[in-house]
Amino acid sequence: MTNLSVPPAFWFFAGAVAMLVMPKRGRPLLRLAIPPLALLSLMGLPEGRHLQFELLGFELCLGQVDKLSAVFGYVFIIIAFAGLLYSLHVRDDSEHFWAMLYAGSAIGAVFSGDLISFYLFWELMAISSVFLIWSHRTPQAIAAGFRYLLVHLFGGALLLAGILLWVHQKGTIEFSGPLGGGGARWLILVSFMLNAAVPPLHPWLPDAYPEASPTGAIYLTAYTTKASVYALLRAFPGEGILMWLGAIMALYGVIWAILQNDIRRLLAYHIVSQVGYMVCGVGIGTALSMSGSAAHAFTHILYKALLFMGTGALIHATGMRKMTQFQGRGLFRLLPEAFLFYMIGAFSISSVPLFSGYISKPMILEAALHEDQEVVYFLLHLASIGTWLCTAFKLPYYTWFGEKTPRGTLRIDPLPLSMKLGMAFLSSLCVLLGIYPSLLYRLLPYPFEFSPYSARHLIDTLQMLSASALSVWLLLGILKPHEGITLDTDWLYRKGAREFVAFCGWLYDLRHQIQGRMRTLVKALVLLSSNPLEIPRLLKGVAPRPYDPDRHRLPVGIGVLLSVLSFFLLSLVLFL
Repeated sequence: MTNLSVPPAFWFFAGAVAMLVMPKRGRPLLRLAIPPLALLSLMGLPEGRHLQFELLGFELCLGQVDKLSAVFGYVFIIIAFAGLLYSLHVRDDSEHFWAMLYAGSAIGAVFSGDLISFYLFWELMAISSVFLIWSHRTPQAIAAGFRYLLVHLFGGALLLAGILLWVHQKGTIEFSGPLGGGGARWLILVSFMLNAAVPPLHPWLPDAYPEASPTGAIYLTAYTTKASVYALLRAFPGEGILMWLGAIMALYGVIWAILQNDIRRLLAYHIVSQVGYMVCGVGIGTALSMSGSAAHAFTHILYKALLFMGTGALIHATGMRKMTQFQGRGLFRLLPEAFLFYMIGAFSISSVPLFSGYISKPMILEAALHEDQEVVYFLLHLASIGTWLCTAFKLPYYTWFGEKTPRGTLRIDPLPLSMKLGMAFLSSLCVLLGIYPSLLYRLLPYPFEFSPYSARHLIDTLQMLSASALSVWLLLGILKPHEGITLDTDWLYRKGAREFVAFCGWLYDLRHQIQGRMRTLVKALVLLSSNPLEIPRLLKGVAPRPYDPDRHRLPVGIGVLLSVLSFFLLSLVLFL
């Protein structure tokens, strides 16, 4: 060990274990103390490689600190504090345990300087997140968690295969820069794309995230997909296919979000869309685009968690989660705090000036223009319009307002203070970064020149937002939510899994029949080998009789005669 500095992830692992043994009264304070301790630990780590040690002839590194890992480490710690603050009222210690383990594994992954450590944290991230989903303890959460686990175990197998092949080809496990050529890199790339929810590998996300508890979902929005964006920035900068996949991904997520009725499923598809911008920025591969991807990951973690907090507050207060259940009930008057904080998140994701998304998303669009990628710019611009219409108009209108219709009484549970504090904390960060973008820009890993509040950017943005807002009243009828199921590419493995299980059942029945026939054949052969004289009876279709030495034993002379005849015939064959 070359450095005794404590890695930030250590505090979350230690806190998760300590929480299980300390008195219940002190656990909330312990949970809130962990992120500040981790933040101080990160701030005290200078750039370089720390906590290195040798294992089985390979050098592992748990503390690779540079500007790329640091910016993700900062936001991962911040969102852990926000999530723990928001869920302070939750008494289910198992949810808090898995949340802290999940946060620690994601932070550990971004500071891993070798592929082995990265893989171990990557798999721990998958395991802890699925238990976080199961912590909701509903049948839907259990089923979605199993599907989530199967998908991510498959992705982990791809990553492990890629790492083993990479070590065989290159003889190194270092993970500090781009991965070069070779077949191994494609296995690793597909694994990263799966965790980043790149279509068609994405349906695990909108399937599982809405089934977590209102508090548990906050962590899910932050870690898995953004850790994948970090991994893509680290290993595959400038990978051309990612530019096109990211642009298609941004528009794809918006289209499917518009079709949703479940408020958290709608927002889950917007995670797919927003991560598409980041993946596209990685693929463009310039300093501006990749810094834009890192910046957008930072702001997205904050405002997406805020959006899930606002909708989670609705679910906590009403027990419902569909717009068709909410509209017309006047929830704007009953839950004004949830509406206010949600709208700050909606303005941020829509890149409204003075809110956090405005300082990050345009960086990627500007980079596409600089590289003369007009088609990519157009796709990303369309996705921005769809995001504005969907998150700032459709969901708020049909959730807090909507057509006034006769409805039964609705019981509203008061929001805990912790929920309000969590939403207020993230709202203040979204506004603060929107007003002072330099707070974020100084953390970004690649040098760039970009001024979000230049006259051209402001005019372009305000034109897009105002034109879209004017047309929204014409589209509200079209955007009206409806009960129903929207099919996505998960239909393939849901339906395919059902058919595969049926095929396995048919194979089992076939094996059982063949085994029965073979058992009968073997019994007959055993019987005939002990009593060959029963062959004539068997040919007549009569069951052979068991061997009886007093009935079936032949005179010894017959055996001698047959042996002599056999040797005689063999001699004729050999010597004539």
